[in-house]
Amino acid sequence: MIFLKNDYSLGAHPAVLEALVNTNMELHDGYCEDEYCRKAADKIREMIEWPEADVHYIPGGTLTNLTALAAFLLRPHWSVISADSGHICVHETGAIEATGHKINHVKTSDGKLRPEDIEEVMIFHEDEHYVLPKAIYISQATETGLVYTKEELMALRACCNRHGLYIYLDGARLPMAMASEKNNTEFTDLPQLCDAFYFGGTKCGAMFGEALVIINNDLKEDMRFLVKQRGGLLAKGRLMGVQFDALFEGGRYLDLGAHAVRMANTLAKGIAEKGYEFYVPQETNMAFVMFPKDLAEFLATKVMFETYPVVTETHQCIRLVTSWGTTQKEIEAFLSLI
Repeated sequence: MIFLKNDYSLGAHPAVLEALVNTNMELHDGYCEDEYCRKAADKIREMIEWPEADVHYIPGGTLTNLTALAAFLLRPHWSVISADSGHICVHETGAIEATGHKINHVKTSDGKLRPEDIEEVMIFHEDEHYVLPKAIYISQATETGLVYTKEELMALRACCNRHGLYIYLDGARLPMAMASEKNNTEFTDLPQLCDAFYFGGTKCGAMFGEALVIINNDLKEDMRFLVKQRGGLLAKGRLMGVQFDALFEGGRYLDLGAHAVRMANTLAKGIAEKGYEFYVPQETNMAFVMFPKDLAEFLATKVMFETYPVVTETHQCIRLVTSWGTTQKEIEAFLSLI
């Protein structure tokens, strides 16, 4: 089977795995208070040029989103605004709602949240009869693989400043977004554009783990308590520090994202040349393709992928995802099938 289902099923990049093996028998303090976690955090602060940033390591994306938004939504009547395709809306089993906080989800055609979407929510949440939006959730790249430009992020920042909203950015696929031809932001832009964000590890070459970065000083207090309370403060936290230390060595993190995007670009170009259309433009390592239903059924016998809930009488949308480990051979094999 050709595997184009997701970007996290591989184990770890060889350099990450080697670092884990080489440090396996070392003894260090627990709960992310070891030298590797400190080194990786220092590399992050240097990358974003924000020495005051707090860095917390959390095992997975859902737990990171839950823990971060717990810091944003401190009062029980506060809510968070998200595109309806946002990960917190559709792939996290109601984790945010289970804490008692509402998600004000906005229907979008492409998965991007825009200032007019925020304004629409704010108009209908004007007094004490409604929950009070206090933050927005966005992801870079989005769940549809699109990239927010710097101008779009600045517009969101300006809108949120007007309404007193925090901005939280899910960076599960951050290096893929940064490697996109559509991207014009740098890591150093993120502290000005977000109150908090995370560097994805699980989908970006790590065995597991995400690095949550807190910029806004109002959100830093007691964060370790929140991480611990939700089960994210690992006794063997150094395992995440070791991995991120290896990922951030010599530009490896961006290189892995760039490889995934190159493979997706080649895949999308080949699909387009054969006359098939895309549900949304391919910008990162995901392609959403409208295939005739009979071809989609045939491909399912040869390729591991996920269907996307966009269906017509004749066509089915399928999601194809490349990763840091996808090979040119796999791409060519898929193109030969169609």
